[in-house]
Amino acid sequence: MIKCKNCQSVATTLNGKVRGKQRYKCKECGYNFVEGHAHYSEKKTAKKALVVMLYGLGKGSYRGLGKIFGISNGTVQNWVKEAERTLPKEDIDESVKEIEFDEMWHYIVKKNESCGSSKRLTE
Repeated sequence: MIKCKNCQSVATTLNGKVRGKQRYKCKECGYNFVEGHAHYSEKKTAKKALVVMLYGLGKGSYRGLGKIFGISNGTVQNWVKEAERTLPKEDIDESVKEIEFDEMWHYIVKKNESCGSSKRLTE
């Protein structure tokens, strides 16, 4: 028998189909539910793996991958962070004193002069 996800009762009955899956209704509490977990599917798992792999290879940004796969850039970021948490921590040998990240530099320029109308007001 199928147990209710709300009250764990086995007094359930069939209640149609939703999104291609059998729907059930609890006779005791009236809760409608679908058996299994709807958040996990083979398609979604494959899409998640591909997104994380492409991001890890440096072949796309959060926004770009989101557009390609039809998901939000926040979802891409969450998937990448979730994958990062599952990775083992890197052990760095104590003899290593300096690490250089070639692809991780940023160029920041500070403007020393004012532009536009504010420049005229200060002169």
